[in-house]
Amino acid sequence: MGYAWTLALLMLVNPLDPIPFLQVEMEGETVAMLDRSDYTVPWEGVPTVDENHLRMTMERLGKKVHVEPINATINESGAVVPDKKGRKLNETDFLQQFYEYYYGTGSGTLKATYQEIYPKVDQALLAQVRKKVIGQYTTYFNSGNRNRSHNIALASQAINNTVVLPGEIFSFNKVVGKRTKAKGYLQAPVIVRGELSEGIGGGICQVSSTLFNAVDKAGLQIIQRYSHSRHVAYVRPGRDATVSWYGPDFVFQNKYAYPVLIRAKAYGGSMYVSVHSFPEIEYESRHVPSVSRKTPEEGPAAPPLQTPPITNEPTAPE
Repeated sequence: MGYAWTLALLMLVNPLDPIPFLQVEMEGETVAMLDRSDYTVPWEGVPTVDENHLRMTMERLGKKVHVEPINATINESGAVVPDKKGRKLNETDFLQQFYEYYYGTGSGTLKATYQEIYPKVDQALLAQVRKKVIGQYTTYFNSGNRNRSHNIALASQAINNTVVLPGEIFSFNKVVGKRTKAKGYLQAPVIVRGELSEGIGGGICQVSSTLFNAVDKAGLQIIQRYSHSRHVAYVRPGRDATVSWYGPDFVFQNKYAYPVLIRAKAYGGSMYVSVHSFPEIEYESRHVPSVSRKTPEEGPAAPPLQTPPITNEPTAPE
């Protein structure tokens, strides 16, 4: 009798035990088969769960079902667009079911459950925080410069509908993100050490400067602001806020007991920012000088500001 026949007879007499897998189901679909031996590390002769491996598995599976919540917003017609709840894997329940399988015997089935994630801004909050204007500012630009106008509109959309809760800190760079071609930003004039040049995202500083003046008028606490190394034409001297990725940022904090809402829009050569809050808010308005509607986009070379310019910036101001 050959070896193959002998092996076949032995398997009939002593069939191989099936591997005691843990079947992970999400929304009725099997997404993973886990083996307790893969999650075991020896510790003084006692089998112990490999917590790092388990955590990595849970995070990987969690990404399959994770849904980010969506804040309520105000659309172009002024109507409130309702918020949407998100969801995430219920990790506590996941771990409980896993440990029951691990310290038990045989196979098992883990049916994943989920937890709701509530948005930061729901419809009720937005309906109240929009009611009272506590600061606003408008600057102007040459709409004929299409690349620069496009960049201004794109950054305006990024900060529009942002709600800053009491005590919360707003960072322009964090909210707007890195200005790249992949995000749709185009080449346009920027100021590099006192000289006009071309760079991706040129024009963004007009958005941050308009925001600064509106926020300052609303009496919010300015934490970080830098001026360009030369005068810019869209705001009065000393009233600008230069920003660049990996470089200067514009940062403020909501010192009030109520949330504040930022509304921003760029259209037809105008950059407009308004700051809103609850009707009950008591705020400390500051005087901020306005600018002329005839302000050109770029003026002739001007002397540098009296304040020391920012040096050694990793990227050019936009």
